[in-house]
Amino acid sequence: MGIVLKDILAALPKDGQDAVCRTDIYLQEDKIVGIGEMPKGFSQDRVMDGTDRLAIPGLVNAHTHSYMALLRNVADDLTFEDWLFKNIEPIEDKLEPEDAYWGACLAILEMMKSGTTCFSDMQMHIHQTSKAAAESGMRAVISRGLVGSGDNEAGQIRLKEAYEEKEAWKDCDRLTFFLGPHAPYSCDENFQRIVAGEAAKNHMGVHIHLSESRNEVENIRSQYGASPIALAKRAGLFDGLAVAAHCVHMDEDDLDILKECRVSVITNPASNMKLGNGFAPVPDMLEKGINVCIGTDGAASNNSLNMFHEMNLLGLIHKGAREKADCVSAREIFRMATINGAKALGMERQTGSIEIGKKADLAILNLRTPSMTPRNDLLAGLCYSANGSEVETLIIDGRIVMEDRKVLTLDEERIYAEISRICKRLGIEKF
Repeated sequence: MGIVLKDILAALPKDGQDAVCRTDIYLQEDKIVGIGEMPKGFSQDRVMDGTDRLAIPGLVNAHTHSYMALLRNVADDLTFEDWLFKNIEPIEDKLEPEDAYWGACLAILEMMKSGTTCFSDMQMHIHQTSKAAAESGMRAVISRGLVGSGDNEAGQIRLKEAYEEKEAWKDCDRLTFFLGPHAPYSCDENFQRIVAGEAAKNHMGVHIHLSESRNEVENIRSQYGASPIALAKRAGLFDGLAVAAHCVHMDEDDLDILKECRVSVITNPASNMKLGNGFAPVPDMLEKGINVCIGTDGAASNNSLNMFHEMNLLGLIHKGAREKADCVSAREIFRMATINGAKALGMERQTGSIEIGKKADLAILNLRTPSMTPRNDLLAGLCYSANGSEVETLIIDGRIVMEDRKVLTLDEERIYAEISRICKRLGIEKF
């Protein structure tokens, strides 16, 4: 299908920065085939009027747990340890595979309505997130969460499940698969080595939580004589494509390791603050040249999957904490939410920016809203003014999956009904 975005404002990369200009954008099948000029042989099926509209690359939510949308507002105002071990894990143990599917559908619905076209997910129930992403038209990177000690049977079973899921969905080119060793407190060093070897053998990326809380860092140092980040390097997890979520509590040596090993860091401002874990040293990472991107984490700890909310927090908390208004800029934040996320997931040649030859993954915002008026610096507006409700149309892989804020690929009312049914069964819906 050939789509023309006619006379539209667009955030385009220019000389290493992003700039907004008025142009025409040509989409053919799943690709961006022209910007400004109609390409030869272009077949036009639909023209979309760009008046009062802004096209941006679809946002990349680089770290979440989509099934946890079921657990939104279930365990709040708790320490990280009490939240995870005393509240969330006992409920997770009661989840059935189909529950995870409907949780993922709810998460995808929320992400689509706030401009996300690609998300990286760590999940427990194989096939469920993949099924939801495939049906919805979403682009996703799926990591089966791995927990294990050495070569114990439990770890091997989870690895087998990860490969089973990867093989089952190999024909859906919007789905990519990483290995997901959960964290150093749930994967000992020997198991981390096994996962690193499997990742190298199968040319897969690694997605892990690291240095999220002070207790984690202190316990891992006591047990292994190394920080969580140094331990992951020692185990070989950073030998290939690797993304590390959180990275809140780090020293200079940790930063040097991340830089040296080209590890991408996913910062999760809302989740880290809400669980009392602090602020990741994003300005320090930027100064080191580390690739920083943004994730929401799961809805059980955020409690939102809205990347605009995350972008806003990211800018404000570091300016305030550092007492330095220019320690992170709107343009840096916008790149973290788009091209940096794509780079972290090994997709920078496919998505993350509006460029000829890349996938047609676009979010179109209505600028005729209070939050985006007046139209001054629109990139700053995306970070400091927008709230996600401005997203009107979403295009993924050249397919319109949301129009006039109606998601066309999911049954919204069915999702609400199924979530209510599940939560009542689990005893966690009160009203």
